[in-house]
Amino acid sequence: MEVLNLTSRKRETYRIQLDYSVLWECALGIAAITNTPLIKTLEKPLDYWNEIKGSLSTELLEHLEFVERNNTWKAILQLLHKEKFSNISQFTSYIKVIPNNELKFICLPFIGMEFQEIRKKAAVGDEAGINEMKMLTSDNPFFPQYIEFISHSNVDDLKKHLIGVMTGWYDIVIQKDIENLNAILRTDYETKKEMLKKMTPEELVEWSTGGVTYLPEPSVNNVLLIPQYIYRPWNIEADIEGTKVFYYPIANESISPYDRYTPNNFLVLKHKALGDEVRLRIVKLLYEEDKTLQEITNQLNLGKSTIHHHLKILRAAKLVEISDLKYSLKKKSVESLAKELILYLNK
Repeated sequence: MEVLNLTSRKRETYRIQLDYSVLWECALGIAAITNTPLIKTLEKPLDYWNEIKGSLSTELLEHLEFVERNNTWKAILQLLHKEKFSNISQFTSYIKVIPNNELKFICLPFIGMEFQEIRKKAAVGDEAGINEMKMLTSDNPFFPQYIEFISHSNVDDLKKHLIGVMTGWYDIVIQKDIENLNAILRTDYETKKEMLKKMTPEELVEWSTGGVTYLPEPSVNNVLLIPQYIYRPWNIEADIEGTKVFYYPIANESISPYDRYTPNNFLVLKHKALGDEVRLRIVKLLYEEDKTLQEITNQLNLGKSTIHHHLKILRAAKLVEISDLKYSLKKKSVESLAKELILYLNK
């Protein structure tokens, strides 16, 4: 069926918000060191984490064990979104004075505007509300247990724990390197702020996260991008009211904020990936249409193992992705390449 387009209205999308703070880095460091299954996959080696553990007080180690059992890092992240906290003292003062039921409501996960009344019921200990929230989040690996814990917590004890673990980690791990951390996070934030002038919201999300394709959703008006160093190479995705949050891994060049000549790692990978005739042929094929491995092999008349090798390189550079056995070109990633190069040259 053919459609005559008589409208000038553009497809609506979300609005990008940017933020950075060492307090996010503090909370994510607590999340990282207590995530035993994931810690081996983090960029920082196990020796780094073991050295930190060896420097911590018995009290802080007990707090971290509590975090690992109950996932209270989630509560800290939820609370950090409520205000713009300029330092750790402001954050802990906020926790001290917040009313009990409000604290629990904030700490409970946001699961959609239509479920806010259920969230309120769970926050005041209503068993029906708690059970419904657990049922609605049953596909999440830790939300049901976390909801049970938060809903039945003694608020005074919870506040002491949240303040104790945040101030302890901040004083021992963050404070000694705070100037460098601030410079690194600020550099990445400023880079993304500059690219926001040149990219669409979808392009910026994909570029910042190293390949996450996030399309507009009906209930999401904003996407908040927060740079983090401690959880590299992982992106952490979360939801708050009306906003999708990505705590994304900072770019390589941000680690050396005063070196103007360090290029973005994905900029290098993309150019390397495109610097080959076969891979350029594959890119053109996929620009025209998604294809299976067999279809690409047949069209280029090359061995399957050779094509598979080239596709691996293109996928590593976040130029190509696979779904349902078909390869597709990440067109936004290709289209943003010139903008990334200009940004680097003008650093």
